[in-house]
Parts: sequence; C-alpha cells; structure tokens
Amino acid sequence: MKILVLEYATALGMNDPSIYAEGNAMLNGLLDDLKDRNVDYLVSEDYENQNNEFNNSIVLKGDLMEWLNLNISNYDACLMIAPEQEFILYKITKLIEENGVKVIGSDSNAVMKCSDKYRMYESLKGKVSIIETEKVFFGNIEDYKYSGNKNKVVKPADGVSCSGVTTVNDLDSFKEAASNLQTELSYFIVQDFIEGISASVSLLSNGKVAIPLSLNYQDIELSEEGINYKGGYVPLSHEFEEEAKNIAKNAVESVNGIKGYVGVDMILGDKPYLVEINSRMTTPYVALKEILDLNLGEAILDSVYGKLPSEINLNGRISFYKGSNELKLRNE
Repeated sequence: MKILVLEYATALGMNDPSIYAEGNAMLNGLLDDLKDRNVDYLVSEDYENQNNEFNNSIVLKGDLMEWLNLNISNYDACLMIAPEQEFILYKITKLIEENGVKVIGSDSNAVMKCSDKYRMYESLKGKVSIIETEKVFFGNIEDYKYSGNKNKVVKPADGVSCSGVTTVNDLDSFKEAASNLQTELSYFIVQDFIEGISASVSLLSNGKVAIPLSLNYQDIELSEEGINYKGGYVPLSHEFEEEAKNIAKNAVESVNGIKGYVGVDMILGDKPYLVEINSRMTTPYVALKEILDLNLGEAILDSVYGKLPSEINLNGRISFYKGSNELKLRNE
C-alpha cells in the first residue's frame, strides 16, 4: 500500500512559528511510526531540508489542491493533518474521496459536521454533557441580548484550536470580539464560560466503536488578546477522568463516519463538559506515541480498516510545549 502523508502547515510553508511547530512535530511523529511503510510526504520548498532523516519527501510547487487533483490517484491512501478553518480539512477530504483514494481518517460528512461547531452542538445536545452554545448571525450583532454579568466565549463556528477565541463579560466586549472574527460563515457561536481545567481526550475510532487512549492536560493562557494554547501533558489524572473519557467516547460514536485518531476538547469544571470534536490528529499524538505500548501510527491505519487495539497501556508522562519554532517534549 502506497500512502501519502499530508501535513498542511509544512506542505504550504506557513510562516507562523507556533503552527509550524505543532505541524512539524506531528509530521515527524507519523513518518517515524510509518517508516516501514511505503510513504511519501509533501513539503514546502521553504521546509524541504527540515526533515533530513526522511528521504521520501515531495516538494510542493504551486497550488495544493491542483497538485492533489493531478497526483492523489497515484496513492492507495492518504493520511492528512489539516485545520477545520475555512473548511480546509473538509475540502481536502472530499477531493481525496472523489478520486477514489482511501482516507486514513474521518469521511467528509463527519468532517463537515465537526468543522461547523454549531452543527456539531445541535447533533450532540441531549446526548452528552456539552457546553450551551448559541448561533449568532453577523447581521444580528446589534440585536444580541447579553444575559446578565456572565462571562461568555465568542468563537468562529469553523475555527481551529484557540484561533479567534475570545472571552467577553459584557455587551461592548461581545460586539468587539464578534467584529474581529474571521470566518467563511454568516454566523459565529457564543458559549457559556465554564470555570475549570482545560483538557482533551484522545481516541481511536473504527467508525462504530471508539476507544479512549488518554485524558490530556491543555495549558491554556487567557489574556486580553484572546486565548492561547501553549502545550500540555499526557496523561492527566483527574477525578473526572473516566467520566470525561466516556463522554468523549459516546460523542464520537454518535457521529457517523468518524474514523482514525480523534481529539475531543473538554472542560473539567463541576463536571466534565464537551467543548468540541476534532475529527483529525491533534498535538497530544506526539507525546502519546512515546508512552503507548503500541505503534500509534500503525494503530491509526488499522482503525480505519476496522481493527482497534484490545488493550491500552501508558508508560510514564510527557509534557509538550511550544518553543520558538519547535514543539519540545519532556519526560516527567
């Protein structure tokens, strides 16, 4: 089987050091896990000398979607890491499906549902403990009724990570945050602000059954500029660990077409609250691959073909944080 690995930030040569650090770490992790496979990976001309230990790179020149249209049919399968923002992950997934190539991950319908956070909320409310979410159209900002003195979170409905996410505490700050959002949609979302620990659950899914791998700590910084994701550690021990894993498992299993590695963001407050589902690989992968007693990259491939590991064992704890242009790991 010939596989293409596509990590969006390194393939396009994105110049944001923070985004590059996470993307390159996940790319290197996958290439290491799949080193015994027939794997190519795309890389920008700006980064073609960054992964010298792997000699199976293809330098991307020109438009990514045009390249994929011309070349993806040369592969049996594609494993991609791309953002939900502007529905990029959906568009790439759909193109690969239309060319008859196996997607090592969720199908395009599942990606679309998870990429639009309000659609995801609508599909999950009443099924799992999820944060209350409102849809607000940009044309109705002036008419929005801000309730009480509660803190709220304003975010793009198609956002990725903490990009564009702002905490507000009154109508004026709400309007300012909304006016600064960048999205392809005609609306954004407003969620209740929940005091608690930011966490995530990493899972593997075969499309029917999901297996939690770990509960992870997220180091989130709140500031006047917004919310910043700095890193975290794996695993996180917490009194709500099993409940959080069960919520994540039930949420993933309720969305048809989710396969492979999945990350579910949570807030651990007075109880666990689901924030959103990421139908793609997330940064804790780079730590998990070091402490799982299995090859996580191979397990991702197995999962999309229906096979899940029978047992999950973690050995140790690893923290990860962003350096100037790399993701740094530390054993704890």
